[in-house]
Amino acid sequence: MTATALRAPTADPGLLTLLGRTPLARIGCDLPCPQPGFFAKLEGLGAGGMKARAAVSMLLGARERGELCPGAPVVESTSGTLGLGLAFAGQALGHPVVLVCDGELEPAMRRLLRAHGARLELVDRPAADGGWQAARLARLRELLADLPGAYWPDQYNNPDNAAGYASLAAELATALDHLDILVCSVGTGGHSAGIVAPLRRYWPALRLIGVDATGSTIFGQPARGRLMRGLGSSIHPRNVAYEAFDEVHWVGPAEAVDACRRLARASFVSGGWSTGAAALVAAWAARVHPGAVVATVFPDGPHRYLGTVYDEDYTAAHGVDPATAATRPVEIPHPTAAEATGWTRCTTVVDPLDDTGPTAAAPAPRPVPAVEATP
Repeated sequence: MTATALRAPTADPGLLTLLGRTPLARIGCDLPCPQPGFFAKLEGLGAGGMKARAAVSMLLGARERGELCPGAPVVESTSGTLGLGLAFAGQALGHPVVLVCDGELEPAMRRLLRAHGARLELVDRPAADGGWQAARLARLRELLADLPGAYWPDQYNNPDNAAGYASLAAELATALDHLDILVCSVGTGGHSAGIVAPLRRYWPALRLIGVDATGSTIFGQPARGRLMRGLGSSIHPRNVAYEAFDEVHWVGPAEAVDACRRLARASFVSGGWSTGAAALVAAWAARVHPGAVVATVFPDGPHRYLGTVYDEDYTAAHGVDPATAATRPVEIPHPTAAEATGWTRCTTVVDPLDDTGPTAAAPAPRPVPAVEATP
Protein backbone atom coordinates (compact mmCIF):
# COMPACT_ATOMS: atom_id res chain seq x y z
CA MET A 1 0.00 0.00 0.00
CA THR A 2 1.26 3.50 -0.82
CA ALA A 3 0.20 6.91 0.35
CA THR A 4 -1.08 7.72 -3.15
CA ALA A 5 -3.55 4.85 -2.85
CA LEU A 6 -5.33 6.69 -0.04
CA ARG A 7 -7.58 9.64 -0.70
CA ALA A 8 -8.70 11.78 2.20
CA PRO A 9 -12.47 12.22 2.42
CA THR A 10 -13.87 15.73 2.48
CA ALA A 11 -14.24 16.67 6.13
CA ASP A 12 -17.81 16.94 7.40
CA PRO A 13 -17.58 18.49 10.90
CA GLY A 14 -21.38 18.54 11.11
CA LEU A 15 -21.24 14.81 11.82
CA LEU A 16 -19.83 15.60 15.25
CA THR A 17 -23.26 16.84 16.31
CA LEU A 18 -24.43 13.21 16.12
CA LEU A 19 -21.92 12.09 18.73
CA GLY A 20 -23.27 10.73 22.02
CA ARG A 21 -26.55 11.57 23.74
CA THR A 22 -27.57 7.90 23.70
CA PRO A 23 -30.64 6.58 25.56
CA LEU A 24 -30.50 5.27 29.12
CA ALA A 25 -32.69 2.18 29.57
CA ARG A 26 -33.93 0.46 32.69
CA ILE A 27 -33.30 -3.29 32.43
CA GLY A 28 -35.42 -5.47 34.70
CA CYS A 29 -35.51 -8.88 33.03
CA ASP A 30 -34.14 -12.09 34.55
CA LEU A 31 -30.39 -12.41 33.85
CA PRO A 32 -30.65 -15.32 34.47
CA CYS A 33 -32.24 -14.90 37.91
CA PRO A 34 -34.82 -12.32 38.95
CA GLN A 35 -33.18 -8.97 39.77
CA PRO A 36 -34.49 -5.53 40.77
CA GLY A 37 -33.19 -3.71 37.70
CA PHE A 38 -30.26 -1.60 36.55
CA PHE A 39 -29.61 1.21 34.11
CA ALA A 40 -27.88 0.63 30.76
CA LYS A 41 -26.46 3.30 28.46
CA LEU A 42 -27.30 2.15 24.93
CA GLU A 43 -24.14 3.21 23.13
CA GLY A 44 -24.94 1.02 20.14
CA LEU A 45 -27.65 3.52 19.19
CA GLY A 46 -25.13 6.36 18.81
CA ALA A 47 -23.54 7.30 15.48
CA GLY A 48 -20.32 5.31 15.15
CA GLY A 49 -21.04 3.30 18.30
CA MET A 50 -19.51 3.80 21.73
CA LYS A 51 -15.93 4.09 20.48
CA ALA A 52 -16.73 7.01 18.21
CA ARG A 53 -16.32 9.10 21.36
CA ALA A 54 -12.78 7.78 21.86
CA ALA A 55 -11.91 7.94 18.15
CA VAL A 56 -12.84 11.60 17.83
CA SER A 57 -11.00 12.42 21.05
CA MET A 58 -7.81 10.66 19.92
CA LEU A 59 -7.76 12.29 16.47
CA LEU A 60 -8.52 15.77 17.79
CA GLY A 61 -5.83 15.40 20.45
CA ALA A 62 -3.29 14.32 17.84
CA ARG A 63 -4.19 17.25 15.59
CA GLU A 64 -3.80 19.72 18.46
CA ARG A 65 -0.33 18.35 19.22
CA GLY A 66 0.71 18.37 15.56
CA GLU A 67 0.99 14.58 15.42
CA LEU A 68 -1.75 14.26 12.80
CA CYS A 69 -1.61 16.56 9.78
CA PRO A 70 -4.71 17.54 7.77
CA GLY A 71 -5.72 14.76 5.43
CA ALA A 72 -3.08 12.31 6.74
CA PRO A 73 -4.05 8.64 7.05
CA VAL A 74 -4.99 7.05 10.36
CA VAL A 75 -3.90 3.44 10.89
CA GLU A 76 -5.15 1.30 13.78
CA SER A 77 -5.57 -2.29 14.92
CA THR A 78 -9.12 -3.27 15.82
CA SER A 79 -11.46 -6.18 16.34
CA GLY A 80 -14.22 -4.02 14.88
CA THR A 81 -15.83 -1.61 17.33
CA LEU A 82 -13.11 1.05 17.35
CA GLY A 83 -12.87 0.62 13.60
CA LEU A 84 -16.43 1.82 13.22
CA GLY A 85 -15.70 4.78 15.50
CA LEU A 86 -12.59 5.68 13.48
CA ALA A 87 -14.55 5.46 10.23
CA PHE A 88 -16.95 8.00 11.72
CA ALA A 89 -14.13 10.24 12.96
CA GLY A 90 -12.30 9.98 9.63
CA GLN A 91 -15.34 11.22 7.74
CA ALA A 92 -16.00 14.00 10.24
CA LEU A 93 -12.40 15.25 10.32
CA GLY A 94 -11.24 14.41 6.80
CA HIS A 95 -8.79 11.52 7.24
CA PRO A 96 -8.52 8.23 5.32
CA VAL A 97 -8.69 5.29 7.71
CA VAL A 98 -6.77 2.01 7.41
CA LEU A 99 -7.86 -0.73 9.80
CA VAL A 100 -5.78 -3.79 10.59
CA CYS A 101 -8.20 -6.61 11.38
CA ASP A 102 -8.00 -10.38 11.50
CA GLY A 103 -9.61 -13.41 9.94
CA GLU A 104 -12.16 -13.69 12.73
CA LEU A 105 -13.75 -10.33 11.95
CA GLU A 106 -17.36 -11.02 10.98
CA PRO A 107 -18.15 -10.69 7.24
CA ALA A 108 -20.98 -8.26 8.03
CA MET A 109 -18.60 -5.97 9.92
CA ARG A 110 -16.07 -6.12 7.10
CA ARG A 111 -18.74 -4.99 4.65
CA LEU A 112 -19.94 -2.25 7.00
CA LEU A 113 -16.46 -0.84 7.59
CA ARG A 114 -15.72 -0.82 3.86
CA ALA A 115 -19.08 0.80 3.16
CA HIS A 116 -18.08 3.65 5.49
CA GLY A 117 -14.85 4.16 3.53
CA ALA A 118 -12.32 2.32 5.68
CA ARG A 119 -9.50 0.34 4.04
CA LEU A 120 -9.10 -3.10 5.62
CA GLU A 121 -5.84 -4.99 6.04
CA LEU A 122 -6.50 -8.56 7.23
CA VAL A 123 -3.98 -10.79 8.99
CA ASP A 124 -4.65 -14.46 8.43
CA ARG A 125 -3.10 -16.15 11.47
CA PRO A 126 -2.54 -15.28 15.14
CA ALA A 127 0.96 -14.76 16.49
CA ALA A 128 2.45 -17.51 18.63
CA ASP A 129 2.86 -15.00 21.46
CA GLY A 130 0.05 -12.49 21.83
CA GLY A 131 -2.52 -14.03 19.48
CA TRP A 132 -4.50 -11.99 17.01
CA GLN A 133 -3.67 -8.69 18.71
CA ALA A 134 0.08 -9.22 18.34
CA ALA A 135 -0.37 -10.27 14.71
CA ARG A 136 -2.41 -7.17 13.96
CA LEU A 137 0.13 -4.90 15.65
CA ALA A 138 2.97 -6.43 13.65
CA ARG A 139 1.13 -5.69 10.40
CA LEU A 140 0.28 -2.20 11.65
CA ARG A 141 3.96 -1.37 12.13
CA GLU A 142 4.68 -2.47 8.56
CA LEU A 143 1.95 -0.15 7.29
CA LEU A 144 3.28 2.79 9.28
CA ALA A 145 6.64 2.33 7.55
CA ASP A 146 4.90 2.34 4.15
CA LEU A 147 2.65 5.35 4.80
CA PRO A 148 4.68 8.51 5.53
CA GLY A 149 2.82 10.86 7.85
CA ALA A 150 0.36 8.19 8.98
CA TYR A 151 -0.88 8.42 12.56
CA TRP A 152 -1.39 5.46 14.88
CA PRO A 153 -3.81 6.32 17.72
CA ASP A 154 -2.60 3.31 19.81
CA GLN A 155 -5.96 2.87 21.49
CA TYR A 156 -4.52 0.57 24.16
CA ASN A 157 -2.18 3.19 25.61
CA ASN A 158 -3.53 6.59 24.52
CA PRO A 159 -4.87 8.79 27.35
CA ASP A 160 -7.12 10.56 24.83
CA ASN A 161 -9.02 7.27 24.57
CA ALA A 162 -10.24 7.59 28.16
CA ALA A 163 -10.71 11.36 27.86
CA GLY A 164 -13.23 10.81 25.07
CA TYR A 165 -15.69 9.28 27.53
CA ALA A 166 -16.05 12.41 29.66
CA SER A 167 -19.20 13.18 27.67
CA LEU A 168 -20.64 9.75 28.51
CA ALA A 169 -19.94 10.35 32.20
CA ALA A 170 -21.65 13.75 31.98
CA GLU A 171 -24.71 12.19 30.37
CA LEU A 172 -24.95 9.60 33.15
CA ALA A 173 -24.53 12.26 35.85
CA THR A 174 -27.29 14.34 34.28
CA ALA A 175 -29.70 11.43 33.95
CA LEU A 176 -29.22 9.86 37.40
CA ASP A 177 -29.84 11.39 40.82
CA HIS A 178 -27.43 8.92 42.40
CA LEU A 179 -25.20 6.00 41.43
CA ASP A 180 -23.75 3.36 43.75
CA ILE A 181 -22.19 0.80 41.38
CA LEU A 182 -20.79 1.16 37.86
CA VAL A 183 -20.17 -2.00 35.81
CA CYS A 184 -17.82 -1.73 32.83
CA SER A 185 -16.54 -4.28 30.35
CA VAL A 186 -12.78 -3.92 29.85
CA GLY A 187 -10.85 -4.18 26.59
CA THR A 188 -8.53 -1.22 26.10
CA GLY A 189 -9.55 0.14 29.51
CA GLY A 190 -10.63 3.42 27.98
CA HIS A 191 -14.29 3.73 28.82
CA SER A 192 -14.04 2.43 32.40
CA ALA A 193 -11.22 4.88 33.21
CA GLY A 194 -12.89 7.72 31.34
CA ILE A 195 -16.26 7.32 33.06
CA VAL A 196 -15.41 6.46 36.64
CA ALA A 197 -13.07 9.37 37.40
CA PRO A 198 -15.61 12.12 36.57
CA LEU A 199 -18.46 10.22 38.23
CA ARG A 200 -16.52 9.87 41.48
CA ARG A 201 -16.40 13.64 41.66
CA TYR A 202 -20.18 13.46 42.01
CA TRP A 203 -20.30 10.25 44.07
CA PRO A 204 -16.96 9.56 45.82
CA ALA A 205 -18.13 6.18 47.17
CA LEU A 206 -19.01 4.87 43.71
CA ARG A 207 -17.86 1.26 43.30
CA LEU A 208 -16.43 0.08 39.97
CA ILE A 209 -16.79 -3.53 38.83
CA GLY A 210 -14.72 -4.63 35.84
CA VAL A 211 -15.94 -7.31 33.44
CA ASP A 212 -13.34 -9.30 31.52
CA ALA A 213 -13.45 -12.37 29.30
CA THR A 214 -12.15 -15.78 30.29
CA GLY A 215 -8.77 -16.27 28.65
CA SER A 216 -7.88 -12.56 28.88
CA THR A 217 -4.64 -11.42 30.51
CA ILE A 218 -5.79 -7.93 31.54
CA PHE A 219 -6.33 -8.68 35.23
CA GLY A 220 -3.65 -11.33 35.65
CA GLN A 221 -5.16 -14.49 34.25
CA PRO A 222 -3.19 -16.64 31.77
CA ALA A 223 -3.69 -15.91 28.08
CA ARG A 224 -5.91 -18.40 26.27
CA GLY A 225 -7.74 -18.47 22.96
CA ARG A 226 -10.93 -16.39 23.22
CA LEU A 227 -14.17 -16.82 21.32
CA MET A 228 -15.57 -13.58 22.70
CA ARG A 229 -14.58 -10.35 20.95
CA GLY A 230 -14.92 -6.74 22.09
CA LEU A 231 -13.65 -7.29 25.63
CA GLY A 232 -10.54 -8.87 27.04
CA SER A 233 -7.01 -8.71 25.69
CA SER A 234 -3.89 -10.78 25.05
CA ILE A 235 -1.73 -7.80 26.03
CA HIS A 236 -1.77 -5.41 28.99
CA PRO A 237 -3.25 -2.05 27.91
CA ARG A 238 -1.87 0.88 29.90
CA ASN A 239 -5.23 2.66 29.81
CA VAL A 240 -6.59 0.23 32.41
CA ALA A 241 -6.94 2.14 35.71
CA TYR A 242 -6.35 -0.85 37.98
CA GLU A 243 -6.46 1.23 41.16
CA ALA A 244 -10.01 2.37 40.33
CA PHE A 245 -11.58 -1.11 40.40
CA ASP A 246 -13.19 -2.66 43.45
CA GLU A 247 -13.57 -6.09 41.89
CA VAL A 248 -13.40 -7.95 38.60
CA HIS A 249 -15.55 -10.66 37.02
CA TRP A 250 -14.46 -12.97 34.22
CA VAL A 251 -17.37 -14.14 32.08
CA GLY A 252 -17.44 -17.07 29.67
CA PRO A 253 -19.17 -17.41 26.28
CA ALA A 254 -22.13 -19.44 27.57
CA GLU A 255 -23.02 -16.77 30.13
CA ALA A 256 -22.62 -13.92 27.63
CA VAL A 257 -24.76 -15.65 24.98
CA ASP A 258 -27.46 -16.51 27.50
CA ALA A 259 -27.59 -12.90 28.74
CA CYS A 260 -27.70 -11.46 25.21
CA ARG A 261 -30.58 -13.69 24.19
CA ARG A 262 -32.51 -13.00 27.39
CA LEU A 263 -32.08 -9.26 26.84
CA ALA A 264 -33.32 -9.53 23.26
CA ARG A 265 -36.39 -11.57 24.24
CA ALA A 266 -37.44 -9.54 27.25
CA SER A 267 -36.08 -5.98 26.90
CA PHE A 268 -35.83 -5.46 23.12
CA VAL A 269 -32.31 -4.12 23.61
CA SER A 270 -29.24 -6.29 23.37
CA GLY A 271 -25.78 -6.45 21.87
CA GLY A 272 -22.70 -8.62 21.52
CA TRP A 273 -20.33 -10.43 23.83
CA SER A 274 -19.38 -7.41 25.95
CA THR A 275 -22.99 -6.28 26.28
CA GLY A 276 -24.09 -9.70 27.48
CA ALA A 277 -21.20 -9.99 29.94
CA ALA A 278 -21.78 -6.50 31.36
CA ALA A 279 -25.52 -7.08 31.66
CA LEU A 280 -25.00 -10.36 33.53
CA VAL A 281 -22.71 -8.74 36.09
CA ALA A 282 -24.86 -5.61 36.44
CA ALA A 283 -27.91 -7.78 37.17
CA TRP A 284 -25.87 -9.74 39.73
CA ALA A 285 -24.74 -6.51 41.40
CA ALA A 286 -28.31 -5.20 41.58
CA ARG A 287 -29.44 -8.50 43.08
CA VAL A 288 -26.75 -8.89 45.76
CA HIS A 289 -26.71 -5.21 46.77
CA PRO A 290 -30.38 -4.54 47.57
CA GLY A 291 -31.33 -0.90 47.16
CA ALA A 292 -28.19 0.04 45.23
CA VAL A 293 -28.42 2.07 42.03
CA VAL A 294 -26.46 0.14 39.39
CA ALA A 295 -25.53 1.29 35.88
CA THR A 296 -23.59 -0.19 33.02
CA VAL A 297 -22.78 0.48 29.37
CA PHE A 298 -23.98 -1.61 26.43
CA PRO A 299 -21.15 -0.91 23.95
CA ASP A 300 -22.95 -2.02 20.79
CA GLY A 301 -26.12 -3.49 19.35
CA PRO A 302 -26.95 -7.03 18.21
CA HIS A 303 -26.71 -6.69 14.42
CA ARG A 304 -23.01 -7.52 14.10
CA TYR A 305 -23.58 -10.74 16.04
CA LEU A 306 -26.54 -12.25 14.19
CA GLY A 307 -24.24 -14.94 12.77
CA THR A 308 -22.50 -15.69 16.09
CA VAL A 309 -24.14 -14.88 19.43
CA TYR A 310 -27.67 -15.28 18.02
CA ASP A 311 -26.96 -18.21 15.69
CA GLU A 312 -27.75 -21.65 17.14
CA ASP A 313 -25.56 -23.43 14.59
CA TYR A 314 -22.59 -21.20 15.40
CA THR A 315 -22.82 -21.62 19.17
CA ALA A 316 -23.34 -25.37 18.85
CA ALA A 317 -20.33 -25.68 16.54
CA HIS A 318 -18.19 -23.84 19.11
CA GLY A 319 -19.44 -25.85 22.08
CA VAL A 320 -21.36 -22.95 23.63
CA ASP A 321 -24.57 -24.06 25.35
CA PRO A 322 -26.53 -21.25 27.02
CA ALA A 323 -28.37 -23.86 29.08
CA THR A 324 -25.12 -24.49 30.97
CA ALA A 325 -24.60 -20.80 31.86
CA ALA A 326 -23.68 -20.26 35.49
CA THR A 327 -26.20 -18.44 37.69
CA ARG A 328 -23.59 -17.12 40.11
CA PRO A 329 -19.82 -16.53 39.99
CA VAL A 330 -17.15 -18.75 41.47
CA GLU A 331 -15.15 -16.76 44.04
CA ILE A 332 -11.33 -16.68 44.00
CA PRO A 333 -9.13 -14.74 46.47
CA HIS A 334 -6.55 -13.49 43.96
CA PRO A 335 -6.39 -13.37 40.13
CA THR A 336 -3.56 -15.90 40.12
CA ALA A 337 -5.21 -18.32 42.56
CA ALA A 338 -7.07 -20.28 39.87
CA GLU A 339 -7.78 -20.10 36.18
CA ALA A 340 -11.22 -18.73 35.36
CA THR A 341 -12.92 -21.05 32.89
CA GLY A 342 -16.41 -19.64 33.48
CA TRP A 343 -18.03 -16.82 35.43
CA THR A 344 -15.56 -15.97 38.21
CA ARG A 345 -15.32 -13.10 40.69
CA CYS A 346 -12.34 -11.63 42.53
CA THR A 347 -12.27 -8.65 44.92
CA THR A 348 -8.47 -8.34 44.74
CA VAL A 349 -7.52 -6.26 41.71
CA VAL A 350 -3.87 -5.90 40.76
CA ASP A 351 -1.85 -4.66 37.82
CA PRO A 352 -0.12 -7.79 36.46
CA LEU A 353 2.88 -5.67 35.41
CA ASP A 354 3.27 -3.98 38.80
CA ASP A 355 6.30 -5.53 40.49
CA THR A 356 6.08 -3.55 43.74
CA GLY A 357 4.03 -6.24 45.48
CA PRO A 358 1.04 -8.54 45.05
CA THR A 359 -1.46 -6.04 46.41
CA ALA A 360 0.19 -2.79 45.38
CA ALA A 361 -2.57 -1.90 42.95
CA ALA A 362 -5.49 -2.95 45.11
CA PRO A 363 -7.87 -0.02 45.68
CA ALA A 364 -8.87 1.28 49.07
CA PRO A 365 -12.19 -0.36 49.95
CA ARG A 366 -15.32 1.64 49.24
CA PRO A 367 -18.43 1.11 51.34
CA VAL A 368 -20.90 -1.50 50.12
CA PRO A 369 -24.09 0.45 49.30
CA ALA A 370 -26.43 -2.00 51.01
CA VAL A 371 -26.38 -5.22 53.01
CA GLU A 372 -25.00 -7.83 50.63
CA ALA A 373 -27.25 -10.78 50.05
CA THR A 374 -26.27 -14.28 49.02
CA PRO A 375 -26.32 -14.42 45.20
